[in-house]
Amino acid sequence: MRALLNLSRRSRSVLLVLIAIGAAALVWGKGLIGFADGRSERKEEVAAVEAGRPGSFRATDEQIVDLSEKQTASLKVGPVAWREFALVKTALGTIDFNEHLLVQVFSQYQGKILKAFYNIGDEVQAGNVLFTIDSPDLLAAESTLLAAAGVLELQKRVLARALNLLKSGGSAQKDVDQATSDHQTAEGNFKAAKDAVRIFGKTEAEVEQILGDRKLDSTLVVPSPIAGRIVARNAAPGFLTQPGVAPAPYTVADLSTMWMLANVIETDAPAYKLGQEVEVGVPAYPDKVFKGHVTALGAMIDPNTHRQLVRSEIEDPEHLLRSGMLASFVIRVGDPVRSLAVPAEGVVREGDGTMTVWSTKDSRRFTKRTVKTGLQQDGWTQILEGLSPDETVVTDGAVFLSNKLALGEAG
Repeated sequence: MRALLNLSRRSRSVLLVLIAIGAAALVWGKGLIGFADGRSERKEEVAAVEAGRPGSFRATDEQIVDLSEKQTASLKVGPVAWREFALVKTALGTIDFNEHLLVQVFSQYQGKILKAFYNIGDEVQAGNVLFTIDSPDLLAAESTLLAAAGVLELQKRVLARALNLLKSGGSAQKDVDQATSDHQTAEGNFKAAKDAVRIFGKTEAEVEQILGDRKLDSTLVVPSPIAGRIVARNAAPGFLTQPGVAPAPYTVADLSTMWMLANVIETDAPAYKLGQEVEVGVPAYPDKVFKGHVTALGAMIDPNTHRQLVRSEIEDPEHLLRSGMLASFVIRVGDPVRSLAVPAEGVVREGDGTMTVWSTKDSRRFTKRTVKTGLQQDGWTQILEGLSPDETVVTDGAVFLSNKLALGEAG
């Protein structure tokens, strides 16, 4: 130390620099020794993997899982297959009556209901009388008819008398002409009165009976205009009914066809066309498919929900569907496409949202592959990218491999 102090200031600085360089070289040498040891240990791990130790995994660019023969027995493998996928659109909706075949039956004239003959659920034929009313308008029309008949009868006698007097020279020609004019007027009024009564639904025989008996009948019958089923009834004796004033006394529906109303998303709207074939299912009949076709497309997109109305006419000859039922439909919007596919159990959705499958060449070592998927139909998933036709993949149990890889990396 005394010798160090005796050195000049410049000499002491040079000596300190040399000491620092020597210490750094010593630390670097130890690092090289540690790195060499680490590489040796890594080589041992890789050798263990290459030796095919059961259940081992490799953390390389390719994510690989090696399984024992016992573990692979729980998996199923198969080749990537070509399949046809139908281009379809699906949507949920509700069943409703075919409003083109739904009739609200009103009386053409106001009046008090006398009798109602059918209940909800009853089947009716066209022309069956649904209810009768006491119509003051019919009473007035019949009264006018009887009055017109009386005037016509009087004018007939007046004309006959005038003709007889003219022959005997007891009257002038102008009297005959006046009587003829009055008779023609009375005859026209009588025909108009008869037609007015017929408008109420009275037959020719019923009109003649009124004239023969000279008895008024204000009972107006209201028949069903179509064959179908009674789906609503608001008629009861004593109720006053007026034309077009809701509720209608009866509502009759032809149930041979029904409507399905669905609101489809805006992005799917261009795919729907009039006349497209539709297959409809309802929860009440899970094993039955109802056929139909698209009959109407909404003219606008709902600004709140951004959906478009699609209306389909569904055939229902057995009258199984009910208005208000929840339903789903499938519409084919194009020709089928042929594409690579694997069973749905062979595709795994990873935590980051990617879709993966596991390929293998020897059924012992499995490589994780990221794929792009498309349609899913009948238990198969369409593969758009990531696989080739000659590859063998896990078709059942792919989740087991993904879980094992995750646990291995976690460990």
